[in-house]
Parts: sequence; structure tokens; C-alpha cells
Amino acid sequence: MAEREDVVLTRDVNVVTVPDGFTSILTKGEIVTIHQALGNNYTVVTQYGTMVRIASVDADALGKEHHQLHTLVSETSAEAVENNCWEVMKTVYDPEIPVNIVDLGLVYHCSVSPSKTNPDLNDVHVIMTLTAPGCGMGPVIQGDVEKAIRALPGVASVDVELALDPPWSREMMSEVAQLQLGLY
Repeated sequence: MAEREDVVLTRDVNVVTVPDGFTSILTKGEIVTIHQALGNNYTVVTQYGTMVRIASVDADALGKEHHQLHTLVSETSAEAVENNCWEVMKTVYDPEIPVNIVDLGLVYHCSVSPSKTNPDLNDVHVIMTLTAPGCGMGPVIQGDVEKAIRALPGVASVDVELALDPPWSREMMSEVAQLQLGLY
């Protein structure tokens, strides 16, 4: 999304403030500017200059439609589930950076193994990091990853682990991400 768009909220909406990760409410009638509409959420700036994130399920408050996550493969084999995991993680964005977390280099590892409780399903383990150790949005992004993977067919459980070692650096970004951000 290149152009900013001002909208009037059509109802009260729950938000998460960026970058600290606190929850709050914006009220009906407030004017916000859509800063980023990528992945499954909206990053907006309030009339007071506060940046907040609005979940896709609340897109109607912005006059937008709710985004649905679509899986690429309905198979439930471990290989298909792992491929789907990587694809849905590409729909998760840092609310301040217009690049998905996979291309940012925040996802270190994703493994899929047969579930111990249901042999027809799989357990998923993801190891990821943050752009900064004290990022208040860390738990929010971690929750986005868990929610997206949990919604996939063939998944019994999801464990998203945050690791700060090795620390994230710009060199971990894909070439595409670096080009997108003008760093390459």
C-alpha cells in the first residue's frame, strides 16, 4: 500500500499500540490514517499521532473486508503442513516494517512431526526472533504466527519459541526484503 488513506471508524475497535504492544480501544467516529495494510492486519496512525494495529477481524470498523488466510495445500502430510506453515508465516508482518517476517529473517526454524496425541495430525515447532530484544510487539507477532499455523489443516499443536541468540541483523533479510526497503 503506497498511498495513505484517512478513514472514520464506524464502531469502537480494540487496538494494539505500536511499538509497546499495549491494548487499547479507539472509539467510533475517530479519524485514522491507514499506514500499512499487509498480511492479516492494519497499521494505522490516530489523529493524535499514535501508531496502532487493528486486527483483520475488525476490518469492518475501517470500512474494509476481513482477510481470510488461505492454505495452498489441503494435504495433511508433514511435508505439506511444513510448506503451508512457511506460506502462512509470510502473511505475518511487523507492523512498522512493510516486509513479512520470513523475508525479514525473523524465522529461524520450522519443524513438523507426527502428533503424539493424534497420529493423523502434526505438531509444529517454530523458532523465531525479533528485530530488537525488547520489542513490545514480540508477543503479538508470536501470537500471530501461532494463530495462523493453528488454523492450518493437519495441525494438532503449535509451539512458537522466541530466541534472541543469534541476534537478528539486517544481513538475515532476504535480498528481496533488502531491495523492498532500499537497503541493497
